[in-house]
Amino acid sequence: MSLFDNFEWPDGQGWFEIIILAILMYSIFRFFKGTRGSSILSGLIVFFISLYALTSVINLTVLNWLLSKLTLYFSLAIIIIFQPEIRRALARLGRKPWNKKSLSSQKNIIQPLINSTKSLSQKKIGALIAIEREIGTRSFQDTGTKINAEVSPELIASIFFPRSSLHDGGIIISGNKIKSAGCIFPLSQKEQFNKTLGTRHRAAIGITEETDAVVIVVSEQTGAMSIAYNGKLRRGLSYERFSRIITSLLTRNRTGLDHFRKKIDNENINSETIQLEDLDD
Repeated sequence: MSLFDNFEWPDGQGWFEIIILAILMYSIFRFFKGTRGSSILSGLIVFFISLYALTSVINLTVLNWLLSKLTLYFSLAIIIIFQPEIRRALARLGRKPWNKKSLSSQKNIIQPLINSTKSLSQKKIGALIAIEREIGTRSFQDTGTKINAEVSPELIASIFFPRSSLHDGGIIISGNKIKSAGCIFPLSQKEQFNKTLGTRHRAAIGITEETDAVVIVVSEQTGAMSIAYNGKLRRGLSYERFSRIITSLLTRNRTGLDHFRKKIDNENINSETIQLEDLDD
């Protein structure tokens, strides 16, 4: 008996469902693209499609029965394997765009951040500064030392001073205050970043993959200023471009990758996302 003996072309509603399924599958693959989960997801799909085709064509009853029984456990395995990606997606879906109070208050910290970043860059002092937006960063704040102080260039400079006990970690700004210093950020696991970036820049990308925070990075070796947002990194920015981008990101009331790309394009920034030179340690 052929697999296609009982095949019938779908009706209008069937085509509509197929289109929705195709869009959903494309969105899933695009979401996992470049992550460790992409290769795992591809392997699982190939494995189960091959196994299903084998049991259907050759009529292997036992394997077909076993495959049906493993469906529930397969769903649980998906949740466990892709827990970081699922958590990041749910966090972005759970944003609170109606909560404008904390976002509008960040206008007061723009100039202190610009001044401190310029000073650190000129002195080639490495820095990692995360500005919280809509998604909370409490779990990352707990990995560092509580500060809860007003943002000022002097305080930021003292935190990242090479002999300071907190200079190796990052600081997190929530609202208009530095909440914690010496925080540990998750490193990005995207394969294209592992060989081209140092720890500080990978940490900047890592926290933006899990939250919508805006992260400022200063290279310890070159003094280059960079901005990370939504899993993307812009490196080697001039002082003028850095000032315009950080101002545009912190003065608007909502976040989003499309808005970010639009702002970047308006500033005529080089389309290169990652530069291979001037790598941080």
